Amino acid sequence: MRRVPSRHRNAPVVRERDRGALKRFLFLLACGLVLAGGFVYAGGRHFAALRLGYQTEKLRNALTEAREEQRRLTVQKEIAASPARLERAARQLGMQPMQAAQIDPLKQPIGPRELKVPAQTRLAAGTPPKQKIQQPRGK
Repeated sequence: MRRVPSRHRNAPVVRERDRGALKRFLFLLACGLVLAGGFVYAGGRHFAALRLGYQTEKLRNALTEAREEQRRLTVQKEIAASPARLERAARQLGMQPMQAAQIDPLKQPIGPRELKVPAQTRLAAGTPPKQKIQQPRGK
């Protein structure tokens, strides 16, 4: 059953243009880009935080190992500098304990700055020899 005769042509349908469609599309596209950019930025920050966490853990382990090494070296230093070991090493070198006759109670102890160094040693080391400045005696 035909309702429209075949010889009769329908008038062409012209669709009206939607002027706001392009604006809505651009607005949705911009919102999607901002949202996608936010996800990418958040993902980058998340992975950077993970990377920093691993670096921190690695540095913490290195610090713990360094502290253990420092403790071990301190113990070795204390063992090497113990009086019993120093005395044993001195005896191996031929040193003997100081005798009472060798001690002069009137003599002042010599400090490291008061040691007298021979002139040849000073010249070899590159330091000029010290010259005594004579001051006039009181009048």
